[in-house]
Amino acid sequence: MSGDKPEPVPQAFAGRRWLLPSALIKEFEPDPERSGRPRRTARDWVVDFSCFLLAVIIGLLTADTVADEDIPVALAAVDQIIGALACAAVWLRRRWPVGLAIAMVPVCFVSNTAGGAGVVALFTLAVHRPFRYVAWVGGASVALVPLFFWLRPDPEIPYGWTVFLAAMLTGGVVGWGMFVRSKRQLMLSLRDRARRAETEARLRAEQAQRLAREAIAREMHDVLAHRLTLLSVHAGALEFRPDAPREEIARAAGVIRESAHEALQDLREIIGVLRAGEQDDAGRPQPTLAALEALVTESREAGMKVTLDQHVTEPAAVPASVGRTAYRIAQEGLTNARKHAPGTEVTVTVAGAPGEGLSVAVRNPAPDGEVPHVPGSGQGLIGLTERATLTGGRLQHGSVADGGFEVRAWLPWG
Repeated sequence: MSGDKPEPVPQAFAGRRWLLPSALIKEFEPDPERSGRPRRTARDWVVDFSCFLLAVIIGLLTADTVADEDIPVALAAVDQIIGALACAAVWLRRRWPVGLAIAMVPVCFVSNTAGGAGVVALFTLAVHRPFRYVAWVGGASVALVPLFFWLRPDPEIPYGWTVFLAAMLTGGVVGWGMFVRSKRQLMLSLRDRARRAETEARLRAEQAQRLAREAIAREMHDVLAHRLTLLSVHAGALEFRPDAPREEIARAAGVIRESAHEALQDLREIIGVLRAGEQDDAGRPQPTLAALEALVTESREAGMKVTLDQHVTEPAAVPASVGRTAYRIAQEGLTNARKHAPGTEVTVTVAGAPGEGLSVAVRNPAPDGEVPHVPGSGQGLIGLTERATLTGGRLQHGSVADGGFEVRAWLPWG
């Protein structure tokens, strides 16, 4: 199954996997089923063989100096045997870098031939472990250098120069190893940064999709709920009054037909937005504050008792976004009053001026008698609150002292 496979190597390294060290491959290609040491890549084999060959070459060069020293032949043989074992231990440097480096400190002190293996072990420690390990092991090695060359001086190079060159060699090996480690850490940090960027981009895309869905849901609720409640009111009137006058039945049927047509038009526009991904410029214009009177007239024709109290200075100067929000607030308030307080007189109050803001209030008294429960999602007022907040305004709603309900909003206009 695809879910059981490890994550693929990033595309930038997919064709050059053998060029990466196994430590980086483990980071780039984590395998949850394999928690042990990663397999060597082709690059690792080349590097490990090169390190082994370097340790052997340095050991052979130092073996000549051991032969020139005035020490017993048995001790010289032991020195070379220890050096050979140290060179063989270089193949364990990836599995136990700290242990090998620590072991090489006393080994190199007693065996001059093991110097090459000690250099490789110190370099490996600097590549694979933090600086605190390198500082302790490297410091111990440098501290033993004067004592080592005091006991076993070089017959050709002065004592001071040998100590200086050995210390410089140790510092150079540590510096080179730390440089390699920093390059690997940079690659890992770039990998993590790329992954975070991809994750953030995916989260931003998901958030944008969620916001778009919420905006479409609000629009569908604001538009269709108003139309469908008109259909419900008039359909209910025809159902409970089949003996109504012919003219009233014809008028109710006309309102039902017109409301259904408008609802289909609104639904078609919203579906068009979903399919195209953007607003259709050829669609019907969005409502503004000027359309508020038509909304009230439509509600009156549906049988509602609505009073519009409008005191707006320079209505034509109201920004389109503010006017549209005010229209939606009034529309939602009328829809809720039609559903939860049928037969009551609803008052819609709009007032404002440039620099003062625009105030919108929709209020209805308590209904007479028991009102049948009307199902609803309860998202309308939440969506209105968000609409008002996005425009920089505020919205409040709740019951009033006489048992009625009021929706009151203030929108910035300046």
